[in-house]
Amino acid sequence: MKIVNTDDLQETDWSSPSGKFEGAGKQVSEALGRVRESTDLNLRHPFDVEILRVPPGKIPYPYHSHSAQWEYYQVVSGSGKVRHQEGVDPIKAGDAFIFKPDEPHQIINDSEADLTIIVVADNPLGESCHYPDSGKWLVRSPQRTIIRSENLDYFDGED
Repeated sequence: MKIVNTDDLQETDWSSPSGKFEGAGKQVSEALGRVRESTDLNLRHPFDVEILRVPPGKIPYPYHSHSAQWEYYQVVSGSGKVRHQEGVDPIKAGDAFIFKPDEPHQIINDSEADLTIIVVADNPLGESCHYPDSGKWLVRSPQRTIIRSENLDYFDGED
């Protein structure tokens, strides 16, 4: 058995060219030995865990849905909003919610403090994503490729 202390994990941050999308994550599953690109289910793990931190006034990802992936969210600290197909709802520490495949979603930190969320995803093989705001698709098999009718940058049409 392997134990990691999440306080000791390095955070990986990202930002879109304009800075509209920004976030940081601690990849807990990878620290526990998950091999991201493996097709061996013993190395891939049946789910992925990330500690997501969203800075004040930021959105970590464009509005998107997954073709096969489920995602569970547990708000650890802070507050913000979650955008989904029925609208936008406020979220705060202690809230938990889940998105099943084909349910578009987006996290928004409209507060003045960091928003921290634990995200658990089941990472099915052959998963793809749709970005309704820009009409793009992310195809994960065999490689991660963003397309509309040609290869695109991840933030194209979003930023």
